[in-house]
Amino acid sequence: MPTIEIYTTRTCGFCHSAKRLLGSKNQSFAEIDVSTDSDKRQEMMARANGGYTVPQIFINGTHVGGCDDLYALERSGKLDPMLEG
Repeated sequence: MPTIEIYTTRTCGFCHSAKRLLGSKNQSFAEIDVSTDSDKRQEMMARANGGYTVPQIFINGTHVGGCDDLYALERSGKLDPMLEG
């Protein structure tokens, strides 16, 4: 199983959509809520090369991007290989 981390906020529809896609693939992930934690938000921005919107998704330490990026990987057939290990 890959290590998946998602920086989210509670009210973000894109966050829910990204988590739904990963859940449909039976993937577990660590969710990091940045809505009230400025230190975690700063950590997210540093890891995401300045990305400040949520979600910010990392698979095995590699920055995937946001929800649209995750779905683009799915459409192109590149997500499943990333999730294999």
